[in-house]
Amino acid sequence: MTFKGEDVFFADPKFFWLLTLIIPCLIWYYLTNNKSNPTLIVSSIDTFNGSSQVWGKLRHSLIFLRFIAIIFLIIAIARPQTVDVSSQKKMNKGIDIIMAIDVSSSMLAQDLKPNRLIALKKVASNFIRNRINDRIGIVVYAGESYTKTPITSDKSIIQNSLSKISYDGVIEDGTAIGMGLATSVNRLKDSKAKSKVIILLTDGVNNSGFIDPKIATELAVEYNIKTYTIGLGSNGNARAPIGVLPNGKFQYGITKVEIDEELLKRIANLTGGLYFRATDIKKLEEIYNEINKLEKTEVEEIKFFNYSEKYRILVLLSLFFLFSEWILKNSIFKSFI
Repeated sequence: MTFKGEDVFFADPKFFWLLTLIIPCLIWYYLTNNKSNPTLIVSSIDTFNGSSQVWGKLRHSLIFLRFIAIIFLIIAIARPQTVDVSSQKKMNKGIDIIMAIDVSSSMLAQDLKPNRLIALKKVASNFIRNRINDRIGIVVYAGESYTKTPITSDKSIIQNSLSKISYDGVIEDGTAIGMGLATSVNRLKDSKAKSKVIILLTDGVNNSGFIDPKIATELAVEYNIKTYTIGLGSNGNARAPIGVLPNGKFQYGITKVEIDEELLKRIANLTGGLYFRATDIKKLEEIYNEINKLEKTEVEEIKFFNYSEKYRILVLLSLFFLFSEWILKNSIFKSFI
């Protein structure tokens, strides 16, 4: 039920069974009242005017005042209440995530528009924005690897660092998947987070670096670091850099897309992660959304209940009707009882 716009419930509804006694009591009153009324024989009723007869009949209404008072009292005993519920959310320690990004020249391939690297940065930026309670770091790799940004909870630093990632020729070209993974593990191995995750993205095959991907995977398993791997690139051929022109710019040509999917699947399976294949930007977005759903930060919600008792007004109404009965019984109806 609703009281002044608030939902009301009863703490002790079992007392409502007492209401079933009201009708039997009324019947009992009616029967006993008729039997107990004495009979007076008079020669004339002229002395009893009409108003006296009316008041005499109305004296029976006093019992209804008493029963109304009892009804209010029973409802009060059932303890009507309203409750105000407030909640407080407590975030448990978030997840530590390293994004290992391939920045080799093949990431400039144009099968994803405008190229693979720019498309990845856009999707990764949205992913970072959604990881509110987690710490994130970035590792970049090509023929070598290094930490672009250590793990931090400051998303503005991560976003700024991500935006500046490009193929600049600073590190040796190639695809050193083992080194990219090993550097990521090194950044997470001392983390105290409940869950540690690497998202490793590449568009090629392991063809450089001095750390075998198998060794890097074993390190990830040893430190209980889950690794999601993503193979980026369309099926078949793609327009990609095939050489460097005299002016220093890349010469583009059609090349075959080669991704070591078996290696990426093995890394993911051994570390408890998953392998995904992104052939276009829509698929890449779906993959990051899926990872976002899989890796959830635990949220503990504490609810506080503030109960407000509403029986007082009912008790007052009950007393009012009982007092009204007593006043009427000892004043207007005194001569008729």
